[in-house]
Amino acid sequence: MQASELQRAKAVAMSIAASLGLPADDAVVLHDSNKLTLRLLPCDVLARVAPVAHQVAQFEVQLAQRLAGSGCPVAALEPRVEPRVHERDGFEVTLWTYYEPVNPGEIPPADFADALQRLHAGMRELDDVPTPHFTDRVEEAQRLVASRERTPALADADRALLGDTLRRLRRVIGERGAPEQLLHGEPHPGNLLATENGLLFIDFETCCRGPVEFDLAHAPEEVGKHYPGVDQDLLRECRILMLAMITAWRWDRDDQLPDGRRLGVEWLGQIRAALDHDRLDGRG
Repeated sequence: MQASELQRAKAVAMSIAASLGLPADDAVVLHDSNKLTLRLLPCDVLARVAPVAHQVAQFEVQLAQRLAGSGCPVAALEPRVEPRVHERDGFEVTLWTYYEPVNPGEIPPADFADALQRLHAGMRELDDVPTPHFTDRVEEAQRLVASRERTPALADADRALLGDTLRRLRRVIGERGAPEQLLHGEPHPGNLLATENGLLFIDFETCCRGPVEFDLAHAPEEVGKHYPGVDQDLLRECRILMLAMITAWRWDRDDQLPDGRRLGVEWLGQIRAALDHDRLDGRG
């Protein structure tokens, strides 16, 4: 968020918490991108704040409640107040349990895979949740790459590379006909907390439907070796597709991820290296 918007968002979150009987004299920024994540003190509540235009908070609250009720490894909403979305001053705010991190460092791949497998098992029971297909997100990236107005700094050769990669892998993955289910959408290490309650997933606003390999593509490479029944060829294709998608987003003129442009350049190099490797192996 912009600096002025960030201060307003912090003030809104503290005001809402205080009105609910949760004393909040300070707000520590834990993460700042398209959505702001705050630790409110002294009540020790985690607040997530986004512009009302995002319109995803209600879905996330309802899904988190259902997954938690099924025993899935997910972060819980703040139990001292009603589980709902609060709207004020152009922001929507949700309040969650704050978990003190434990065992800092990389999560063991086998533990990561076990947590993701349990999450997927719970998600398979939620057939009635309306979510986009993973290809809808691919289309969003394709439209971004095709728009010179939205991605003015993207060089022509890089634009062609991303467009071709997104189009080809979307088709190839679809033709595999792999089983599909409800997915987290972005279960990368930043969305998995190591807590005293075990490993817990957060941030369900990107939920979609697709093969489990699409979710695994966001996890460290070693995780896929511990997840049972994975189609490794499909996983490799999903990894390159995922990399092309997040690279496209880094070239969006409105991207707010810190150091996003440097990552965009770095990931373009990784895509080229992965495609060259596949061509040498006769896969491209």
